[in-house]
Amino acid sequence: MKLSSLVSSAALFISAAAFAAAAPRVIEITANDAMKFSVTAIEAKVGEEIKIVLTNAGTLPKEAMGHNFVLLKAGSDVNAFSVAAMTARATEFIPESLKDQVIAKTALLGPRKSGEVTFTVPTTPGDYPFLCSFPAHYQVGMKGVLSVR
Repeated sequence: MKLSSLVSSAALFISAAAFAAAAPRVIEITANDAMKFSVTAIEAKVGEEIKIVLTNAGTLPKEAMGHNFVLLKAGSDVNAFSVAAMTARATEFIPESLKDQVIAKTALLGPRKSGEVTFTVPTTPGDYPFLCSFPAHYQVGMKGVLSVR
């Protein structure tokens, strides 16, 4: 094998390995008409790249039973966020006054639709709450925690 071919092969291998290492970890979450997330606890490493893929497996119309994934900063008052979200229909239930608390979010999804969001895990270890901000969904249990270690 020629040295130039060997170098090209090595470069290709290194590029493929770097791409694989840089690809985000995918976490699939299903939401349904019973207002539950299939995943309520996520463990992550500081600075890790994560892609959340949310699928609304329900059948009710988006206007009656839309779902989203909203990750908030550690220490956020999740109840206050969800109460404020109830009147934020124009911004897909993300209250304008509290949007600075949002780290990552998907679009509001109708039945049998999927959406995704890719983000870098915060550099501060701790617990970061997530919820569906559609009215009353958080109150009935559509929530979880991203634990960063």
